[in-house]
Amino acid sequence: MLEIENLRFAYSGEGPSFRYDITAGPGTVTTISGPSGSGKSTLFDLISGSATPHGGTIQLAGNSMLELPVARRPVSILFQSNNVFGHLSARDNVRLGAPRDLSGTEPAILSALETVGLAAYADQRADRLSGGQQQRIALARTLLRNKPILLLDEPFASLDPELVGQMRLLIKKLTGENRWITLVISHLEGDTGEFADRSYEMRDGRLLPSG
Repeated sequence: MLEIENLRFAYSGEGPSFRYDITAGPGTVTTISGPSGSGKSTLFDLISGSATPHGGTIQLAGNSMLELPVARRPVSILFQSNNVFGHLSARDNVRLGAPRDLSGTEPAILSALETVGLAAYADQRADRLSGGQQQRIALARTLLRNKPILLLDEPFASLDPELVGQMRLLIKKLTGENRWITLVISHLEGDTGEFADRSYEMRDGRLLPSG
């Protein structure tokens, strides 16, 4: 269980301040909406350790994450800009995300590509693949990392509606199978409903349950 209570952050000067309270369980998808600049991505920075809160707690399975350095945080992040390198093959792009201590790396890479439906494209250059396929390459990296918390920051924004539906189904399936705690920042209305087990919204600097 991921439990965030009274987590606070304020930018220096006259910048905005934010407070977050959220609970999310393993195998669930939680969506977070709100206008640009409302503090959604700041929450991800706090969870991943790239920003330091001014108060509050972040606990995973009852253990505090706040003292852990970035490299040891149990978190994988998938951004809208998936950082796929066009001149590299799908296989080599996934390899970039493999932990150094991963044994049997090549079979694990192929297994990850097979899971996201790209095993047949393992040796294809990424720039010859569609936007949806490139996003799945980035998702395959998270399978190799196999961290309990998956943060998705606007992962569907650049995809057409049909691909968005396919990616939602895939992420929902992988979240359940791997027991991930998946948090999704999105502006897309369809990311609530059946895709999300729970939804939150940033309002006036507060993260509150929506609906």
